[in-house]
Amino acid sequence: MTFDPKNFTNEPYALIDNLKPWGHEIIFTNPKSPYTGKVLYVNSGKRISLQIHDKKQETQLLFSGRCNLIIDNQKGELETIEMKLLVGYTIKVGQRHRLAAITDCAIFEASTPEIGTTRRLEDDYKRPDQTDKVRSRERKSLTEQQK
Repeated sequence: MTFDPKNFTNEPYALIDNLKPWGHEIIFTNPKSPYTGKVLYVNSGKRISLQIHDKKQETQLLFSGRCNLIIDNQKGELETIEMKLLVGYTIKVGQRHRLAAITDCAIFEASTPEIGTTRRLEDDYKRPDQTDKVRSRERKSLTEQQK
């Protein structure tokens, strides 16, 4: 393995999305990375959409607070799991899932790149599916706001 300093940067990165109706998130990996890292802050009593990803796999870890993970089990039935602190929960491509905050909570998420479509099967806020095009437009707008 050859170290090529032109391929590396020590520039910090954070994209803060305060427009989430359920709270906010901070993406802390550069969009050109081969993976995505983020922190989701979900407000007490709020929940994210019941969703599936067609290309993205993720692992979530409850860092603070209390939160339910509603997720497909091996029978294809939704079950509710109260997440344990500092334990990872992996969500496979095509697996339905949703976070529902019991109290204000922070969840670390590590995933494959944010590509493909996030299909929102149920959404308390009536948002449409998130496609690559929609995601790109949202991120560009947030980046411009943070300059």
